[in-house]
Amino acid sequence: MFRRRTLVVLAAMFRLALPCQLAAENKLLAEVQFVAHNRAEKTAGVWVDGQYVGYVKELNGDKKILLLPGKHEIVVRQPWYRDYIEKAILEPGEVHTIQLSLAKDMRTPPKDATGELKIAATPVRAAVFVDEQFAGHADEFNGHGKAMLLTPGAHHVRIALPGYLPFETTVDLRPYQKLKIQTELVKGSVVEAGSLVSKN
Repeated sequence: MFRRRTLVVLAAMFRLALPCQLAAENKLLAEVQFVAHNRAEKTAGVWVDGQYVGYVKELNGDKKILLLPGKHEIVVRQPWYRDYIEKAILEPGEVHTIQLSLAKDMRTPPKDATGELKIAATPVRAAVFVDEQFAGHADEFNGHGKAMLLTPGAHHVRIALPGYLPFETTVDLRPYQKLKIQTELVKGSVVEAGSLVSKN
């Protein structure tokens, strides 16, 4: 009986101590938050120190960005917009807020981009690269939303996320053709996601 009561008391103490310990650890880390004003900014991809971490809208709650204090490079990318690049020096316990303001790139999509590509990939937050250029995250092209418009011809498609093995394929689109890629990424090591996910 005494042993059982001791175990219950120890378990209760552990439950109380754990949140305190986590709170103390978080005081050592800095948090990065984003303020986005439109859909392009909310769906833009984020790289921290050259590593893809997800897209702006999802980076909160259990996916919030916590970084060690020090100097970090934060890059926000969206097709047809100029990259937003910030070199921040973060202090312990700091909440660093980035007010996004993506500027449109003067290039325009080619008029002969008539082929449509839809992507159904799991996890939906995986980054999509077409011909080695960041195109967005998989959820943007899942069939419920917009399709990706591409010029007719062959295109190399790569879907990748740190912690998963990348999926790669080549599609050969004819004018006005509609294709769909469906895949589920297999768990793997962070280093196996490949260089495009960590491209600067």
